Amino acid sequence: MAQTVSVIPSAEDRQRLLAIVSDRNRPIKHVQRARIILFSAERLPVLEVARRAGVSRPAVWRWQQRYGEQGVEGLLRDKTRKPGRAPLSAKVVAKLLELTCSEPPGQATHWTGRAMAKVMGISLRAVQRLWEAHRLQPHRLRTFKRSNDPKFAEKVEDVVGLYMAPPAHAVVVSIDEKSQIQALDRTQPGLPLKPGKCGTMTHDYKRNGTTTLFAALNVLDGTVLGRCMSQHRHQEFIRFLKAVERSAPAGKVIHAILDNYAAHKHPAVMKWLADHPRWTFHFTPTSASWLNAVEGFFSTITRRRIRRGVFSSVADLEEAIARYIKAHNKAAKPFVWTTSAQAIFEKLDLISEPFE
Repeated sequence: MAQTVSVIPSAEDRQRLLAIVSDRNRPIKHVQRARIILFSAERLPVLEVARRAGVSRPAVWRWQQRYGEQGVEGLLRDKTRKPGRAPLSAKVVAKLLELTCSEPPGQATHWTGRAMAKVMGISLRAVQRLWEAHRLQPHRLRTFKRSNDPKFAEKVEDVVGLYMAPPAHAVVVSIDEKSQIQALDRTQPGLPLKPGKCGTMTHDYKRNGTTTLFAALNVLDGTVLGRCMSQHRHQEFIRFLKAVERSAPAGKVIHAILDNYAAHKHPAVMKWLADHPRWTFHFTPTSASWLNAVEGFFSTITRRRIRRGVFSSVADLEEAIARYIKAHNKAAKPFVWTTSAQAIFEKLDLISEPFE
């Protein structure tokens, strides 16, 4: 499109255009169009008008043409466009939601956006919008395992009760081991984080051995007692219990929360427990080690120190773990459990009436 009209605004139009330009409440597109006409009236070249107005040359020609045909009102009104596609009917939406919650055809395990769009005869974006509006995510999958422990409720009440109302003049510790921690060394040095570029790490690695971290989280103050050992048999577990015994204040009862790992119930461990009457073991239900508070610490140390770490030896790995625990204990806070036993039962659909 080239310039086909000569812009000569009248005095009245010029006043209206100047008012539009000076009006701070006007849309920016109206201000730009008014400036195009005012600059054009000064007989400036199209390129200069475009530069001053901050638009392209075709835009200058388009709005000169519009002003010549419709005057100032034409600058303030956009041309109507063809109507878009009609919204999907309720029947189509209902069918899409029903299909999403059913098995897909063929050998696929779940629906994809493109597969659904092909079956329904609509666009991929329409499928994505409906899934988003109805909070459907067929690409995601959550895993679960429900405990079949016949004493599940009793054990949950016992463990959660220790968290929410620890006995007076007693120590409550959450004990577990994180086994097979690998001392991994990367084959090449990674690159550091930079603006616009994340840090890098080679996908391959060299294994330099493993260690097992035994840890006891003190629920009352949040500190962690940790020991790294080469194995995680009942012998090592007893050695760790002795370390916890030495660290606990004399004369205080010790309540230890444990999962159902075989080493925790070994006859030698039970004999040691009988010889130390101030100790009481509280076992979490089977398949419910998430009730063990120290698992949260294991998750944190894995994400923040171990997973991205580079270790040339097992000794290097164990030293890094020891330093992390030391730093953790300097800023430790009491462990706070906020979910009652009743809330757990309700979430797992284990009760249908109020819990007493």
